[in-house]
Amino acid sequence: MITITELSARIAGRLLLDNASVTLPAGTKAGLVGRNGAGKSTLFKVITGELGSETGSVSYPKSARLGQVAQEAPGTEDSLIEIVLSADKERAALLAEAETATDPHRIADIQMRLVDIDAHSAEARAASILAGLGFSQDAQSRPASSFSGGWRMRVALASVLFAEPDLLLLDEPTNYLDLEGTLWLEDYIRRYPHTVIIISHDRDLLNNAVNAIVHLDQKKLTFYRGGYDQFERQKAEADELQTKAKAKNEAARKHLQSFIDRFKAKATKARQAQSRVKALERMGTVAAVIEDHVQPITFPEPEKQPASPIVAIQNGAVGYEPGKPILKNITLRIDNDDRIALLGSNGNGKSTFAKFIASRLKAESGDIRLAPNLKIGFFAQHQLDDLVPADSPVAHVRRLMPDAPEAKVRARVAQMGLATEKMATAAKDLSGGEKARLLMGLAAFHAPNLLILDEPTNHLDIDSRRALIEALNDYEGAVILISHDRHLIEATVDRLWLVNNGTVSNFEGDLEEYRNLIVSSGKKKEEKIELTDDLSSKADQRKANAEKRASLAPLKKKINEIEAVTAKLEKLIKVLDKELADPALYEKAPAKAAQKAKERGEAAAKLSAAEEEWLMLSSEYEEAMAS
Repeated sequence: MITITELSARIAGRLLLDNASVTLPAGTKAGLVGRNGAGKSTLFKVITGELGSETGSVSYPKSARLGQVAQEAPGTEDSLIEIVLSADKERAALLAEAETATDPHRIADIQMRLVDIDAHSAEARAASILAGLGFSQDAQSRPASSFSGGWRMRVALASVLFAEPDLLLLDEPTNYLDLEGTLWLEDYIRRYPHTVIIISHDRDLLNNAVNAIVHLDQKKLTFYRGGYDQFERQKAEADELQTKAKAKNEAARKHLQSFIDRFKAKATKARQAQSRVKALERMGTVAAVIEDHVQPITFPEPEKQPASPIVAIQNGAVGYEPGKPILKNITLRIDNDDRIALLGSNGNGKSTFAKFIASRLKAESGDIRLAPNLKIGFFAQHQLDDLVPADSPVAHVRRLMPDAPEAKVRARVAQMGLATEKMATAAKDLSGGEKARLLMGLAAFHAPNLLILDEPTNHLDIDSRRALIEALNDYEGAVILISHDRHLIEATVDRLWLVNNGTVSNFEGDLEEYRNLIVSSGKKKEEKIELTDDLSSKADQRKANAEKRASLAPLKKKINEIEAVTAKLEKLIKVLDKELADPALYEKAPAKAAQKAKERGEAAAKLSAAEEEWLMLSSEYEEAMAS
């Protein structure tokens, strides 16, 4: 059990926790949620003793071991497996002592304790954790210094998981994991035998891995049972009740105050007025529900969508060194309305493929054809470093609009979801989420027909991720998405492509089937790596599907044309309905009213015919695709 009592803490003079209290029973898996900057990481620092509190306390059993991911990833010459094994301090100390101990009784005690802590299976457990986080057996034997910072952070995560502390603190662990690693971690946390507090903005992780939510809001902590969806419902219900209670409280206070104001000067009513004053004091007030406004995200619409396919690849191969392709045998097409998510472990080539599509890498062999005048917007997390640290968002946008007036420049910055007070802030002083919004806005600045987003959510909180979902669903161009956020993928894409075994291919199942493949078969990474081998029997089917889509392209084009016509007719009918609803039209221009009514009838008839044709052609298309 961990108990936080009336805790207050500051960072740089800013009060982030104010007499906050919460109790977590032993074994609780709790998600700590709240807006970026609310103080979640500060709370972790207070729990671990890294930061002192102004008031209050944090208590847990004295014998409890705390664990959190090290802030600096290991970069030594030790192998990954050695680094993870060394995280169990007791085991390492006992093994070292066993090498030199001479007292038979002490040797017996050491061996008994090693048995108690299951030390002899430690290497297998460490290897299993590293495999779950994406390291092959060969990689586990390599020195940590040979890996990039992101991969070394996975080693740091593996180390704390292997140590299996009684209270495990995880701060955004999925930021350096791919979807496969996130799915594995989700399953691991769900089965973890001790208490876990995890800071995360991954909605699916918070729904599937935890059994409680601790909400940090307005400097207070509130405990909710269940996952994130249950928390949202409970919070909405509580807010509604509080709003009603406040309205009722204000009405009662207003009634009492009215009596006091009317009769406090009258001698005959003075005693009654005084009793009302005391009642008013006792009544108190109900706090208003404070709703934090999340800035929306908007992607400019393409001026004109080119005909499908906008990208066609035939036997393509791509890599960074001549003669050493990362991906090959790629035969795929992207249509102008496609929403595609790329699946596959980090290191398999998802970002390479995205750069290939964006024309940042040339084909080594094969053929890639882009539609004429195709505009592509590309966002990747590493591009955050490309922002000019001293320049504001307005300055970044002004470079793309040198002749535009200040008002228009600021309007474009506002479309990116940056608040007015942040427009003049230097990029280096923006939060990670604000930098991500700015960079996405710059990537989509020229209204691309195809938008490629490589891990766009790493610095976005849950509400900002919801804004991104809405923006992508409103956007009319094609989208290629790389993300470890399953909720984002499920809410925005309709096709899955698997990048694995040196190629890119359609994944015929849905995301839940992919998840089952990832976490099944004893959670062994070796079986995960052979994922495409399990699906190889579908290769012929995938090829047939691609050929079928190509043959049905004219039919699909006709369906798209009808959709455009129906949209125009619906817009026209809406305008005519508004005009015909004005009584003055019939008084001042009855002939004009009759003409507009006739136009409305003709438009409705055309719309009905177009909808019938659309239904017929869509049914024909779906039947052809299903056959």
